[in-house]
Amino acid sequence: MATSLHHRGLGHWNWLVLAALAALPPVLAAFGLEFYVVVATRVLVFAIAASSLNLILGFGGLVSFGHAAFVGLGAYTVGILADAGVVSAWVAWPAASAVAGLAAALIGWVSLRTRGVYFIMITLAFAQMFFYLMVSLKAYGGDDGLPLPQRSQLGLSLDLKDDAQMYWVALVLSACVLAGLQRLLNSPFGWLLQGARENETRMHALGAPVRRVQWQAFVLAGALAGLAGALLANLSGLVTPQMLHWSQSGQLMVMVIIGGVGALWGGALGAAVLLLMEELLSTHTIHWQMGLGVLLLAVVLFAPRGIAGLWKGRRHG
Repeated sequence: MATSLHHRGLGHWNWLVLAALAALPPVLAAFGLEFYVVVATRVLVFAIAASSLNLILGFGGLVSFGHAAFVGLGAYTVGILADAGVVSAWVAWPAASAVAGLAAALIGWVSLRTRGVYFIMITLAFAQMFFYLMVSLKAYGGDDGLPLPQRSQLGLSLDLKDDAQMYWVALVLSACVLAGLQRLLNSPFGWLLQGARENETRMHALGAPVRRVQWQAFVLAGALAGLAGALLANLSGLVTPQMLHWSQSGQLMVMVIIGGVGALWGGALGAAVLLLMEELLSTHTIHWQMGLGVLLLAVVLFAPRGIAGLWKGRRHG
């Protein structure tokens, strides 16, 4: 069981990929393409969010259609703290993860008592509740959103106002998240989670604490999504209720499907492909959504295991 559920990631390619990504800001600056540093940072942020969804969707078999609520709650936590004068990243970012994690604990405790379409609808219902709550909070901008007075302050001689430094911070955090998920999935906890995905009834018969493991994974996924929300709030400088909308959960799910459901790098690959395609197509046509639709259709038809599945197939072919 341990062998079949073991996730190696990219192996020795990890360090080469990290080095290439770390060199991206100066390379883009040399070609006068500094704007794309922000685009690359957005990819890294959504890589964290999509990977957190993949933890419960791909490895836990739990189809949540309200995952964007945790991203939005993390973003709003940073925005509300900044509005109150708390701009330290060492305070705001852990608080964002904690708030999202607590919300995930509540939602997971209720949702995991159901299965199938009922689980999907309950997570969707909770997400929409939080969405309308933020719309109604006029003190924090309501439907217009809440602008951040400034980006969080990290110290350590880092200035997050600089886009390149913001990118490197996002790169370090996303790398740590993926490395942490790899260790988690290759641990007994990860094997239990994936075993429940494959055959929950059998895992129950073996005496495994299936619901507890799924709930803990759900809470962790929510906390990681809250961290992504904290970074997204700093990147965009504006927090809006749209971040919590069900359509944003759908976008995260599309990222996971494109990258590879149940693949360690699936969320990151899907985020990169979807956001870069969106950026490139939108500069050429107002009908860029059609191109993304064709891409998603092609992945579903010809690469049902996503882009990561193609890579794995070539490596073992």
